[in-house]
Amino acid sequence: MSLSAEPQAAEHAGEHRDYAGAKLGMWLFVFTELILFGGLFVAYGVYRSMHAHDFHKAAGELNITLGVINTIVLLTSSLTMVLSIVAIRLQRKRQSMFFLASTMLLGAVFLVNKFFEWKAKFHHGTYPGSEHLMARPPGERLFFGLYFGMTGLHGLHVTIGVVVMSVMLVFLARDRIRHDDFIKLENTGLYWHLVDVIWIFLLPLFYLAA
Repeated sequence: MSLSAEPQAAEHAGEHRDYAGAKLGMWLFVFTELILFGGLFVAYGVYRSMHAHDFHKAAGELNITLGVINTIVLLTSSLTMVLSIVAIRLQRKRQSMFFLASTMLLGAVFLVNKFFEWKAKFHHGTYPGSEHLMARPPGERLFFGLYFGMTGLHGLHVTIGVVVMSVMLVFLARDRIRHDDFIKLENTGLYWHLVDVIWIFLLPLFYLAA
């Protein structure tokens, strides 16, 4: 072994990469998120059983087209996220960065669509605490309260995901994520898949409930 190789070998020997711990920690985080949204889903089910007619009527006011478009956008973003991880494992750094940037762009498209959808609701006075909404039946008030609360919380998760991915993009550019060390990107992908799965449940609960 050459002298130049010895320091390099010593450096790698001194590295401590707790991949199993990082992965376990991420799965625990995912579990807590599932508990959070699971509780909200249960609350939705209880209130819907109590106000079935009002929920059905209120759901008819949502834009199903936008809901479906956002579903396609997020499903596509899950694919590009997977492709980014596969690319870095194959030592294709540029491809990995391209697919990660594409995932970020799709996440931004989702948020823009959601912004215009919410803007339309605010324009018509349908938002929590508004006089227009407070004058409606209790079931409809509950529906829109849950709609803004749950989709807003989901939108916050999407925003966090986009921010984290921007950090991962910088890490890729600086070789802090490599083919032999990509746990950060993999955990980011796991988080993003969670965001997508939650939306898949939100779509039928709100947009297809009419």
